[in-house]
Amino acid sequence: MKPIYLDHSATTPVHSEVLEAMLPYYGDLCGNPSSIHSFGQEAKKAIEEARDKVALLIGADPSEIVFTSGGTEADNFAIIGVACAYEEKRNHIITSSIEHHAVLNTCKYLEKEEGFKVTYLPVDRNGLVDPDDVKRAITAKTVIISIMHANNEIGTIEPIEEIGTVARANGILFHTDAVQTVGKIPVDVHRLNVDLLSISGHKIYGPKGIGALYIRRGTRITPILHGGHHERKFRAGTENVPGIVGLGRACEIASRDLASQMDHMKNLRDRLQAGITQRIGQTRVNGHPSQRLPNILNVSFEFIEGEPIIFNLDMKGIAASAGSACTSGSIESSHVLKALGIPPNVARGSVRFSLGSENTDEEVDYTADVLVEIVERLRDISPLPDEKKLKKQCVITFFEIPDALRAERVLKGKALKFTLTSVPTQISRPSCCGVALLFDCEDKEELTAFLREQGVEIEAIHQLKGDNKLPRRKKRKFWPFGS
Repeated sequence: MKPIYLDHSATTPVHSEVLEAMLPYYGDLCGNPSSIHSFGQEAKKAIEEARDKVALLIGADPSEIVFTSGGTEADNFAIIGVACAYEEKRNHIITSSIEHHAVLNTCKYLEKEEGFKVTYLPVDRNGLVDPDDVKRAITAKTVIISIMHANNEIGTIEPIEEIGTVARANGILFHTDAVQTVGKIPVDVHRLNVDLLSISGHKIYGPKGIGALYIRRGTRITPILHGGHHERKFRAGTENVPGIVGLGRACEIASRDLASQMDHMKNLRDRLQAGITQRIGQTRVNGHPSQRLPNILNVSFEFIEGEPIIFNLDMKGIAASAGSACTSGSIESSHVLKALGIPPNVARGSVRFSLGSENTDEEVDYTADVLVEIVERLRDISPLPDEKKLKKQCVITFFEIPDALRAERVLKGKALKFTLTSVPTQISRPSCCGVALLFDCEDKEELTAFLREQGVEIEAIHQLKGDNKLPRRKKRKFWPFGS
């Protein structure tokens, strides 16, 4: 079976029609849209046609669309731009504890560097923000409310319309990060009662490096980039014409195919969820059971960590993730799952599957089959729930990935418990590749002797303990599976 991509919330492949629309603007139609000659005017016309298509998808007027370099810039522009416009009178921001880091870190920047006060609202066990909590958090100094439309890790859809009503009633600007919802579910800026809304091209089968911010007509906002008078003085810098054209075409396709794609992805998500939860015990589906995106499934597998699951899925040709791609590699459990009140040992066993238009029933069935085998094998070697085994875990690191793959191959006939995994952060170093072999230390002598007999080159052997502290890594612990 060909490789299976189940990480569409991280990024999507560029649609063939999008790529076809973009290519001329890398060649013959190369004009700068600020130029008055025909090449420039052709580029300017293409930008305005794309603006129309983006606006149509979200029910906005084209004059309310400002192109950006992506969702992160759109979030920064919305929050910092409004904060700067009102900073002499208001310095309070309301957001949620489960926002994407593009919002959270922007708020933290304003908090630390500019003296703003930020309220981080809690969520319930399904990830929902309570509109009444928003209302109670409002003060005379509140300048903007920023709550995501749907969460990128668990897919929970927030009550944006109700929160927008609260914001309007109190005369406060309301921003929503709709990066995960635009093109996945119907989005209408007027129905949602929002003043600002962020979009990202590469989440909807468009190119990377392009996004947009909806700014309701009359909204007071200060540009955060300075230079020329591009984008009606909202965003300086020569426009990314191919990217803008690609985003426009992606939005046009999303408008055309939205209903059928919603049904397709929901059916696949539910099929995968059933294939996992009905065959693998001690699992938990994270997020709201019904008020969620049709394409995201977040599952926690108890007694094991998500990273080895993802690594072993990848070895089988299946791409999934442990959460936001922007924070992958972090040894901390998800801030989103933590906010839901999920214990750290369960949260660290979470895997996000995000489906796309090209996925099939056969692919999700195969994924479920592979997961059954992977989870069983990882739980068999996991030190949890028997904490006495925590001192008995060992890891072999290798110089090259082929050495690790060969080790797995030659060990398959041996009656030993082992699995390939990624190298733990605490023992990673330039001399070793990113793949390691995890096994019970009681088998160390037999296993390493056998590998050397087979000519497998070993970089190092590490014993992992509950308080495995390594040089220059103060107060760091490595727990191979849970905590």
